[in-house]
Parts: sequence; structure tokens; C-alpha cells
Amino acid sequence: MHYAVTGGIASGKTWFCNKLRQCGNQVYSCDDAAKRILRTNNAVQQALKALVGENLYTAGGVLQKKVLAAYLTASNSNAEQVNAIVHPSVAADYLLWQQEQTSQHTFMECALLFESGFDRLVERTILIYTPETTRLRRLMLRDGISQEQALRWMRLQMPEEEKRQRADVVIYNT
Repeated sequence: MHYAVTGGIASGKTWFCNKLRQCGNQVYSCDDAAKRILRTNNAVQQALKALVGENLYTAGGVLQKKVLAAYLTASNSNAEQVNAIVHPSVAADYLLWQQEQTSQHTFMECALLFESGFDRLVERTILIYTPETTRLRRLMLRDGISQEQALRWMRLQMPEEEKRQRADVVIYNT
């Protein structure tokens, strides 16, 4: 059985997935995979430079995270365009990882599970549900950002209520 763990930014997904790992489960992190792909996949890098601009990567090939973050948070359309470039590579990477696993149960940690359509890659979905006010406070503290910036990041994700309706299992993390 393949499960996916999702939830809004700062909901506690990573904490929950770390607990799964401590219990011996295999967990694939879509965020970690996307970061690796952004650093190493030439086709993805070229497509992103064409979309965002040549200044997205330094001459040495280092991703300029602030440039990407500014582009992503400028509009939902920008985020969708970036996701359309990155998500197919992450999905392919996950499927390869999944084939290599020998345990009966695997888990995928994916913040944009329903937005990306990655829920089709698993049998069951688990939502870590945390109220928006709690997530906002956590995000501001964790990343040292303003409320305005935190809200911009949060608005890039599907509303928690919609996720709650679509998830197979909901874990309330307050």
C-alpha cells in the first residue's frame, strides 16, 4: 500500500513523516526531490531559465532561491507554470523510487498532493490538518518572515477545507 501525507505549509507534515521514518517506514519527500531536480536536471533548469529568466541560476549553475521565490509568489499563474515544469520530473522520480522499495507500505510527503495530481500515484491520502492561524504563526517563526509573506506562500496552496474533503484520513494537529 502506498500512502501520501499532505497538509498546508507549516502543518506538521515533516514532523509526522520523521515519526514514520523512526518507526522504520520508507518516506519519499517531494520537496527534497524537487530541490535535487532543480540542482541537477539540465532540462528542468533550461525550461525554468526560459520562463523566469537567465538570472535564476548563477554562471556556475547555482539556483538563486530568492529569484525563484519572488517569481513563485508574484502570482498563482507563475507558480502553476513552474509546477508544470518541475512536477513531471518529481512524479517520474517518485515512481522509480517506489519500484525500488521492498517494504509493504511506503509514504510520500507532498505539500501539493492534490494540486499536482500526485494523489493518483498512491492508494490512500493522509492530511495533517492544522488551523490557518497556527500555521501562519509557525511559518512566520520558522522562516523569519512577515505575515504578508507567509500569507502569500499559504495562498499558493489549496484551501485546507478542500484538502480535508478529499483526504482519506485526517489527522488534527493543533
